[in-house]
Amino acid sequence: MNNNKGTICVQGGWKPTKGEPRVLPIYQSTTFKYDTSEQMGRLFDLEDSGYFYTRLQNPTNDAVASKICELEGGVAAMLTSSGQAANFYAVFNICEAGDHFICSSNVYGGTFNLFGVTMKKMGIDVTFVDPDISPEDLEKEFKTNTKCVFGESVSNPSLVVFDFEKFAKAAHSHGVPLIVDNTFPTPINCRPFEFGVDIVTHSTTKYMDGHAMAVGGAIVDSGNFDWMAHADKFPGMTEPDESYHGLVYAEKFGKSGYITKATAQVMRDLGSIPSPTNSFLLNVGLETLHLRVPRHCENALKVAKWLKANDKVAWVNYPGLEGDKYYDLAQKYMPNGTCGVLTFGIKGGRDASIKFMDNLKFVAIVTHVADARSCVLHPASHTHRQMTDEQLIEAGVQPDLIRFSVGIEDAEDIIAVSYTHLRAHETRHDLVCRLLLEKKKPKNKKKKKKKKKYSKIQTKN
Repeated sequence: MNNNKGTICVQGGWKPTKGEPRVLPIYQSTTFKYDTSEQMGRLFDLEDSGYFYTRLQNPTNDAVASKICELEGGVAAMLTSSGQAANFYAVFNICEAGDHFICSSNVYGGTFNLFGVTMKKMGIDVTFVDPDISPEDLEKEFKTNTKCVFGESVSNPSLVVFDFEKFAKAAHSHGVPLIVDNTFPTPINCRPFEFGVDIVTHSTTKYMDGHAMAVGGAIVDSGNFDWMAHADKFPGMTEPDESYHGLVYAEKFGKSGYITKATAQVMRDLGSIPSPTNSFLLNVGLETLHLRVPRHCENALKVAKWLKANDKVAWVNYPGLEGDKYYDLAQKYMPNGTCGVLTFGIKGGRDASIKFMDNLKFVAIVTHVADARSCVLHPASHTHRQMTDEQLIEAGVQPDLIRFSVGIEDAEDIIAVSYTHLRAHETRHDLVCRLLLEKKKPKNKKKKKKKKKYSKIQTKN
């Protein structure tokens, strides 16, 4: 397949041959039949490729993983049941009790808790660092037992653009891989492997699915990190695995060793496999990813400019907006756009932001982001409510922050329902966004309409 992302979105992954279905089939089966015990045994020993139990691999899942792998420019990929599982597996595949890793402090709240609370209970330590940390200070955070560095290409919800090259240089100088969650930009807008990243993860629940239908995750390996060159750091990759008759993943599977280990060992034991039906739905979403993402970005930029110009808005963050703190980094790594998510605050602080959201009509309050429909969330009250005020600030989440996921509706409808609803004294510049700020109509709306109409007639006369 070529590097044209649109063609990969539509044609990648499933390659039907003569007489096979044009559409990717759903292999909704837990098990697969073989004729002899030897055939099955060779599969269990990883001597042959094939399918024997869906908890490890499934044809539907693998076809979709192959498409995502192709989009990112990797060598191997796997799907998981959620983005959380993908991030956990990506790190846990190379870290064990007594190890340490470095993570950007502005990662998604769920990831922050996974790394900072749950994995610490497993004996794996993490150091959270400011993504804007200087190279000199970053250098000081590495330890002899550091095994990887983790970040988000565009952080959720703080919208910090991750400096791939800075963190890749630091990670590689210490002989460890850089892992990046590329959920928000997707490979349509950003391919982190081109900037030194070694492993990419996704919450496919977001833009890749695009319709809020199926939870899922993905891990993609670039194949560029040389595990054998740092054999002492990664015994799980470079020393015999006794649970698989002493095979050495990096030796036997080469550039595919990391994903093979994650599948054959981690997925085998923990089992966070996606349903084949969910993978089928994900594939349907992927077929239009290259069309939807530019529309999301186009709409988000228009809304960001609108909000920026309104005196009712305290602040706006959007990396695609000129003057934004991360605009230059966004232009460097994502020149065609970042994502459709922006954040802003209403003057009046946290209480004003909550009151504002409670009066929305068109834009829904949901615990989700990055699908076709516009939606909002107040992270401090919802996704990040388990974090302390100090942790919120560390994660770049202001108390008044509203996360606005701009959908693919018509931009003029996102910015304003209709100018016929405007009062005579109002202008475009008096409104932030009619869809956003319009209050629910009063109960006596019919009377008001009549009065308004009568008033207009009198004025004309």
